[in-house]
Amino acid sequence: MGENIMMHDTCKKNIFVFGAEEFNINQMKALASAKHYCFHELLTHQQVKCWNGHSVQKIHKSAMERLKAFSGSVDAIVGYWDFPVSTMLPLLRQPFGLPSPSYRSVLICEHKYWCRLEQKKVIPDYIPDFCAINPFDTNAKQSVTVQYPFWIKPVKSASSHLGFKVRNDTELDQVLQIIRKKICRFSRPFNYMLQFAELPDEIDAVDGNYCIVEGIISRGRQCTLEGYVYHGDMTVYGVVDSIREGQHRSSFARYQYPSTIPMRIQREMIATTECFLKHIGFDNGPFNIEYYWEPIKAGRDRIWLLEINTRISKSHCPLFRDVDGATHQKVMLELGLGEKPDFPHREGKHKIAAKFMWRINHDAYIRHVPSAQDLQMLEHEYADANIQLHVRSGMRLSELMDQDSYSYEIAVIFLAGNSQQELLQKYRDLKKAMQIELEPVG
Repeated sequence: MGENIMMHDTCKKNIFVFGAEEFNINQMKALASAKHYCFHELLTHQQVKCWNGHSVQKIHKSAMERLKAFSGSVDAIVGYWDFPVSTMLPLLRQPFGLPSPSYRSVLICEHKYWCRLEQKKVIPDYIPDFCAINPFDTNAKQSVTVQYPFWIKPVKSASSHLGFKVRNDTELDQVLQIIRKKICRFSRPFNYMLQFAELPDEIDAVDGNYCIVEGIISRGRQCTLEGYVYHGDMTVYGVVDSIREGQHRSSFARYQYPSTIPMRIQREMIATTECFLKHIGFDNGPFNIEYYWEPIKAGRDRIWLLEINTRISKSHCPLFRDVDGATHQKVMLELGLGEKPDFPHREGKHKIAAKFMWRINHDAYIRHVPSAQDLQMLEHEYADANIQLHVRSGMRLSELMDQDSYSYEIAVIFLAGNSQQELLQKYRDLKKAMQIELEPVG
């Protein structure tokens, strides 16, 4: 994208997209309401996600300078990426008086330990045991109050980066060594963001260099509620199932919409979400919140709150388009403009849709991948498919950035259909047709 698409029409709303990239911009431009908008690039995805030589402080400064230099009206600032985009949005909106959740409410959700502390005050039955530890403390093991096995992860990361399942002291020693070496990728920029908030005493010392330890809750079925709060009223417009696979079931295999979790369970999740968001004062913004449902044969079902994000999930956009008739970027854009979202329901061409994450559980060299022309032909053959390839011939999987601790994501494939059987068969056929060749390392 270049300045040629940035020409602004005084009759249209000027919407700045923080961390813009082609795939999501094209989805937004395809919305029926897009004829009323002018989209402007507020830094590229590459600039906001790659911090080598481009610090978060520089990102913040560059974005603010770009906004202040704009000659027209700044009507909305939106973003669909995780950190630092979701964290920084309230700071960018505030000088222009734009609708936004408060910075404090966003930061609570972004800081995993602070978020658990607030959840414990109002929804304690829906969260696991947890504690904070300093991985650089020589007595870190002694500060753990959660029994093995448990999960450990930084208080701020993304895509399960540096998240580990730990079963004993030996494994804890091993993962602490890894965390100490790599945590600075997120801790340094997150600490920059923390300075803009007045932190409570129990959080002031727990900065981005800390980790949270949590009891295991990765049992049962996982789903994500997509919703928003507008002038104090919360709405959930879709529930998406998250299917995991691999070692410790730690890696996402696909997101599938609509959810098949029983409505009585969905209603309890919605009520729990509303209780928490009112407690922290989250308003005028989108969110997605992840839960586990653990059916119990005798007695009460268990519902566990995993985490909450203060943005839409971009991964779910094509799923809503295929099933409901519009990407839920529509919700993000209307909230950004201060409008109550008007989102369709079951007006799409398909009954079911999914995002598949093609993962490899070991390091390998890439010997062959399909060409851009090959991918176009496959997308034409498999109607409504979209293929995003993350690898190239000659590279090694361990060169990929920000992967989870147990697998490498080599491609993302969006597909839709009228049954789960049809959907899964399409995925198997498409993977085979792509003819990706791997050679294991060692």
